[in-house]
Amino acid sequence: MMADAGVGPGLIARLKRAVGPRVTTKVRCLVRGYGLPRWGNLRRTRPFSTQYGFERGTPIDRYYLHQFFELHRHLITGRVLEVQTSAYTKLFGRDVTQADTFDIVPEFDPTYVCDFAHCEGILPDEAYDCVLLPNTLPCFRELDRSLAQAFRIVRPGGAILASTGGLLPLTRDVPEYWRLTPDGWRELLASAWRGAELTVAEHGNCLAAVGAQMGLALEELTDAELDVHDPRYPVLTTIICRKPC
Repeated sequence: MMADAGVGPGLIARLKRAVGPRVTTKVRCLVRGYGLPRWGNLRRTRPFSTQYGFERGTPIDRYYLHQFFELHRHLITGRVLEVQTSAYTKLFGRDVTQADTFDIVPEFDPTYVCDFAHCEGILPDEAYDCVLLPNTLPCFRELDRSLAQAFRIVRPGGAILASTGGLLPLTRDVPEYWRLTPDGWRELLASAWRGAELTVAEHGNCLAAVGAQMGLALEELTDAELDVHDPRYPVLTTIICRKPC
């Protein structure tokens, strides 16, 4: 609050101490024309869902992930390798001739059971036209080795399509080691995948980020709300790597 004529800074300081910081902040916002929050049932310390909104509908980050795969489905072609299951290969692939999978555990019956960071002799060199790593990179404990392996198994001219969570809750069932900003991923991947054509993009805005943190489903927001782009609030980061021929 600003001092008015006849009202000294000492009196204002005493008033602030008397009413406390919470009321002072509210008055300051009202005087300056700043909006006040209407929390409703958003004023909570537990989210609406601890399962990313799966039980409510579709997790918010999937809105951006599915748009990403739809836009680049022409790259999901030929021989495709996907982490865990071939769900996205089947959903977005075009003219797929072979759909293989890998995982470190056999639960989902992958084609290859292996530690991706040490898959030499298991996954062959330059064998795939496309490698899909949705929301996978943060879970690679040996990230540098895993990035090198992904680059090794893609044929020249092929593509790696990946995504990483940003302003999302951490996973509960597996540890996450790396939550980099989009700029952080650009810096890291430019070094790990030297010579490749690299595109890193962020997706989201403050509403999408709050909804994702609260465990809301994308169906509870509108497309117009989700489509607003604010690089300060990356809900999801998407990555395209085109290996040079």
